[in-house]
Amino acid sequence: MRPVPITPGPGQESVWAYPRPPRVEPVTVRLTVELAGVVVADTDRCSGEGPAEVAHRVLETSHPPTYYLPASAFAPGTLRPASGSSYCEWKGVASYADLVVTDVGGASVVARRAAWGYPDPTTGYDVLLGQWAVMPAAVDRCTVGGETVVPQEGGFYGGWVTSAVVGPFKGGPGSMGW
Repeated sequence: MRPVPITPGPGQESVWAYPRPPRVEPVTVRLTVELAGVVVADTDRCSGEGPAEVAHRVLETSHPPTYYLPASAFAPGTLRPASGSSYCEWKGVASYADLVVTDVGGASVVARRAAWGYPDPTTGYDVLLGQWAVMPAAVDRCTVGGETVVPQEGGFYGGWVTSAVVGPFKGGPGSMGW
């Protein structure tokens, strides 16, 4: 049973107005990812020149946006290839990476398979080549334009929920058939 979409307020988007198949859009606001008190990724590190240096968001019906950050946004050594892959009917085969940092006490902190990307994205999603999405629930904090993100429910999807989007969102209990 399809849920009743929440009516968006001023400056908000309804995820029920997002398309299927998903649309990819460039992002101009600052995105950050933090793990163990360390800024792992920050789009302010990117030059902003060329498609590989611009962050993107993927918009799909019933999902909060998933943000993809250029590899250059990540601090050196924080992305470590991880085992496994998954398949998206739209974007293709994803590969995974652990996020690795040394915390302020000198200990190594690893967020296992917290990031994923498409080394050979399907046509239409080519701009995601060289970019990495991050699962907000696997790290301490993600931000969009300074606003702290709420992770999409369910542990499978990597949507970034902010005050700019309204649902209901796929991923929570009872949403499997949406």
